[in-house]
Amino acid sequence: MARTPRLPAHHAVAAAAIAALHLGASAQSSDEAEAGKLQTISITAERRLENIQEVPNSVSVLQGETLEVLNTSGQDIRMLSARVPSLNIESSFGRAFPRFYIRGYGNTDFRLNASQPVSLVYDDVVQENAILKGFPAFDLERVEVLRGPQGTLFGRNTPAGVVKFDSVAPTQRFEGYGSLSYGRWNTVNLEGALNVPTSETSALRVSVLNQTRSDWVHNTNPDGPTQDLEGYRDSAVRLQWKTQPTTDFSALFNLHARDFDGSARLFRANIIQKGTNDLVPGFDADKIFIDGVNRSELQNYGGSARLRWDLGPVALYSVTGYEQVHTYSRGDIDGGTPSGPGVIFFPSETADGIPTHDQWTQEFRVESTGKSALGWQAGVFLFRENFDFENFGYDSLTAGNPQSSYERSRQKNDAWAVFGATTWQATPALSLRAGLRYTRDKKDFDILDYSGGLGTLDSISATTHDNKASWDLSATYALSKDVNLYARAATGFRASSVQGAGAFNGQSIAKPETNTSVEAGIKADLFERRARVAFNVFHYTVKDQQLTAVGGAANSNILLNADKATGQGFELDLQAYLSENLLATLGMGYNLTKIQDKNLAVSVCAQCTVTDPLTAGGKALIDGNPLPQAPKRTVNFTLKYTQPLAGGDAYVLTDWAYRSEVNFFLYESKEFTGKSLLEGGLRVGYVWGNGKYDAAAFVRNLTNQVRVVGGIDFNNLTGFINDPRTYGVQFKASF
Repeated sequence: MARTPRLPAHHAVAAAAIAALHLGASAQSSDEAEAGKLQTISITAERRLENIQEVPNSVSVLQGETLEVLNTSGQDIRMLSARVPSLNIESSFGRAFPRFYIRGYGNTDFRLNASQPVSLVYDDVVQENAILKGFPAFDLERVEVLRGPQGTLFGRNTPAGVVKFDSVAPTQRFEGYGSLSYGRWNTVNLEGALNVPTSETSALRVSVLNQTRSDWVHNTNPDGPTQDLEGYRDSAVRLQWKTQPTTDFSALFNLHARDFDGSARLFRANIIQKGTNDLVPGFDADKIFIDGVNRSELQNYGGSARLRWDLGPVALYSVTGYEQVHTYSRGDIDGGTPSGPGVIFFPSETADGIPTHDQWTQEFRVESTGKSALGWQAGVFLFRENFDFENFGYDSLTAGNPQSSYERSRQKNDAWAVFGATTWQATPALSLRAGLRYTRDKKDFDILDYSGGLGTLDSISATTHDNKASWDLSATYALSKDVNLYARAATGFRASSVQGAGAFNGQSIAKPETNTSVEAGIKADLFERRARVAFNVFHYTVKDQQLTAVGGAANSNILLNADKATGQGFELDLQAYLSENLLATLGMGYNLTKIQDKNLAVSVCAQCTVTDPLTAGGKALIDGNPLPQAPKRTVNFTLKYTQPLAGGDAYVLTDWAYRSEVNFFLYESKEFTGKSLLEGGLRVGYVWGNGKYDAAAFVRNLTNQVRVVGGIDFNNLTGFINDPRTYGVQFKASF
C-alpha cells in the first residue's frame, strides 16, 4: 500500500518576506499622468510593447493600485474574477488549483493532469499544469487579459485566451516598498520589494509575499480528526537579476518559489435547500460537521532566462523556463458524517497529490526592428512536461481513516511549434496583421500502480498524437488620432486529453478541440484623455469541445467531446475622470454560450432536481445548455475620490464585481445553479510624503453576501462558499 506523502515546509520563504517588511516602492510606471487625465497604457499582447488602444485585440489590463487593493486582504489569484469583462475564476481545491474561464470558455476538470483552454503566462513562461496557475500575484507591473484565441503568438492551449502576468523588472534605481495589512481572522498580508543596482549595467530585484490567516471555521464533531479549518500560510519569493553588458545584449534571470500550507477546499454537506438554490435555513458559515481530514500543501520552484540580442535590422530573443511543483490535498468529499447533516448515502474522503513534476519550455524568436511599413516576427517553441500524480481513497467508517485505494499515474507531454506574424502599415490609417502557427503535440499516459476501489482497469496506458495549424487575421483603422476601429478573426487549438480509469469509470480520452472566433470593436480616447473606452462584439464556435462529466449518482468522472459549443456577446471597458478628483471605471461582459449536441447525455446528481430532459437510462440530455461556470453577465465598477488634505491626499475608493448565475455542471438542476454573486470593497486612506506613505482601512465583501460557488453532486447536496466579509487596516511605505 502506498504511503501518503508528507511534503516539507520551507520556512525560508516566509522568513525572507518578514525580513523585507521595511523595504518598499510601488510597482508603478515612471510616467506620471496629468491631473484629471488618463495615462497611456502599454501592453505586450502582440509580443511587442504597444499602446493598448492600437492593438487589434480585446484586452483588459489590471495594474498599480487596483492590484494592490485586491491583494490587501490576503486573497489568492481568484481575486481577479470578474474584475475585467468576461473573466471568471473558480476552484474546488481552494488556493491551490484555480480554473480560468474567458467568455464562458474553460474546463471544470479537477484532476491534476487536466488541461485548460485559458493559458496563464507568467513573465513570458507558460504555466501549463493547473497547480502552477495559482502562483500568487505580487509586485506586478500589470496583468493583461487577452480574450479570444491567442495561439499564433503564445504557446500551449490558448483557444479561449491568455491571462498574462508581468513582474516589475529590475531598474537602475535604488528603491523599494513594504506593505503590511492586518484584518479579520488574524489575516496578515505582508509584501515587499527591494531594487538594488549591482553595477552600472546590472540590477537586482527581490520581491516577497507572506499571507497568513487563522482558522475561522470550527468542526462541531468532537470526533473529527480536523477541528479547525480555513486557515493558511502562503509564502512566495521572486529574485530577478537584469544585466546589459553591451548595447546589443541584455539578459533577465528569474528565480521564484512558493510554499503553501493550510486548508483544502471545505465541502459542506446538504447546505442547499432541496428544490431551490438557497442556503438551508440557519446556515452558519463558521461551523461544519465532518469526520474526515482536511489539509493542503504545495511547493513550487522555478526559474527563467530571457535573453535579447540586437542584431541591427532584427532582434533575437531566447526564453528558457523551468517549473517544478509538488502538492498534496486531502478533504472530506461528502462534507459530513453518516449521521448527517441530512441524507448522506456513503462517506467519501479522498486526496490528490503530485510527488514529482518537471516542465521545460524554450522559445527562440526573431523580430524585425526599425520603422518600416512591414514588420514581422517568427520563432519556434518547445515544451516538455513529465509528472506523476496520485489519488488516494480513505475508509471513513474504520477507526483511523485507513487508506482504502490508491492510484498513481504518469503523464508525459512533448510539443513543438513554429510560428510567425507580420504587420503591414498599408496606409497612414490602416494597419493589417496576420499570424500562423503549426503545432505538434504528443501525450503518453500510464497508470503505474492501482489498488483497492470498486472497479477494474480496462486500460493502463494511452498515447495521443495531434497536429494543427492555427491562424489569425486582423486590421486596425484609425478614424482619428484618438479613435481606432478593429476587426479580428482567429482560430485556436487544444490538444487531446487523457484521464485514467478509476473505481467507477474506465479510461477516457477527449480528442482535440478547435475554436474559430471573430470580433470587431472600437477603442477611443475621449475629451482630451479624460475618458477612454473600448467596446467589441464577438462570436466563437468550438468544434469537438472537450467537456468533463463529473460526479452524478454514479460518481463518474469522464472526458467527453460535444459536437460543438458556441459563444457570442459583447464587452465594454470604460475609464473616465468625472472631475479632476473623481475617477470611475466600468467593465461589462455579456456571454451567451450554448452546448450543441443532440445526443450527448451525462449522469445526474443523486438528490437534486434535474430540469433537463432525461434518457430512458436516467441521463440528462444537455443540448442547448450553457457551458458550466459560464456567467451570462459580468460587471465591474470602481469609483475613487481624492481630496488634498494637510500636505497629503485623503481618498475613498470603492470597487465592485458582479457575475450572474452559473451552472456548476453540464446538466441543469435547481440546486446546482449558482446564484448571482456581487462582491464589493471599500477603502478609506491617506497618502502623504509625496506618495511615499499610505495608511488605509478596508472592507472586502462589504455586504457580506454568502453564496454557494460550487458543488459536489454524486452523494448529497454538497456545496462550498465564498469568503464572508473581511476588514482590516494597511500601511505601506516606499522609498
